[in-house]
Amino acid sequence: MPAEGGPGSSPDPKEIEELLLGGELRYTRVDAVRLAGVTREFSGRVWRAFGYPSMPDGEIAYTEGDVAALYRIRRLMDDGFLDEDGVIRLVRAFGQTMTRLAEWQVNLLSGTIGDPSGEADPGAVRTIVEIAEKHMEEFEPLVVHAWRRQLAAAGTRAIAASATREPGSTAARAPLTVGFADMVSFTQMSRELEELELARVVERFEETASDIVASCGGRLVKTLGDEVLFCADDPAVGGEIALAIAAAIKDETEVPDVRVGAAYGPVLPLMGDVFGTTVNLAARLTSLARPGSVVIDEELAAHLADVPAFTTTRIVRRPVRGLGIIQPYVLRRAGGRPSGAPETE
Repeated sequence: MPAEGGPGSSPDPKEIEELLLGGELRYTRVDAVRLAGVTREFSGRVWRAFGYPSMPDGEIAYTEGDVAALYRIRRLMDDGFLDEDGVIRLVRAFGQTMTRLAEWQVNLLSGTIGDPSGEADPGAVRTIVEIAEKHMEEFEPLVVHAWRRQLAAAGTRAIAASATREPGSTAARAPLTVGFADMVSFTQMSRELEELELARVVERFEETASDIVASCGGRLVKTLGDEVLFCADDPAVGGEIALAIAAAIKDETEVPDVRVGAAYGPVLPLMGDVFGTTVNLAARLTSLARPGSVVIDEELAAHLADVPAFTTTRIVRRPVRGLGIIQPYVLRRAGGRPSGAPETE
């Protein structure tokens, strides 16, 4: 249903919403709850987990798709696949992931069609709506395809980790290589650059890091503007990612050098993120690295000692907030000393 109006007028928000939702807004919350066979309280938990705003009971705000989603979620519980808390956690994971994806897509289209700052005029908004109307059926399968690909990769990693799990470790706290790459002088740069220029630097940094992590076979856990967090099951893969990011960013004229810290040990994976002392240690190690260098902990150094591609150099023991005295090492490729490496003992 194309949005009506003159070239300079904004499309009707209700028409845009129905277009993107793929159906007419025809049900109230009371209707949706009755048709899906769930309680009002449960529907509220689901909508909040998805990230949807609360709507008055009598307002027409739901589509056939919303009712079907509630029904499918109820079936997951009826079949014994998940309990209510498990379902809510699953829904929250979908909601938070899709919120970021949707904002990213809208900003990308707005910047491409409208003003580079991302502010789209009514004409640009209309163009975006027309693109969505024409290509929605092509976009949707791409989302499912990407999800299936990532699900397969995650499942494969879990099976491999289970087969090689060290004695005494559990599935909840399997050992991983965890690394942080942190842009140098980002705070100062953020004061000197225009917002759009700063956004481009951050985007280039994230693109470079994520491409390296993916190509090496690791996982990009999250990006934090001036910092990325990655992990890998294999210590050698983690070391390769750390060195490759440091080297690639050094070659980027638009992006300042990075400090990389990495550690190996038990990690608690939760809702797509990772937690634990190993993660905290990797974060602290970035502060010990000089621009363009990689500093690792003693455990990771021990695992890489017999890997021909790497050499490790022990440096001065340092006190680290919350972790006591640690023994850091500089990681480098065999045959060369990285510029900016700290002094050895």
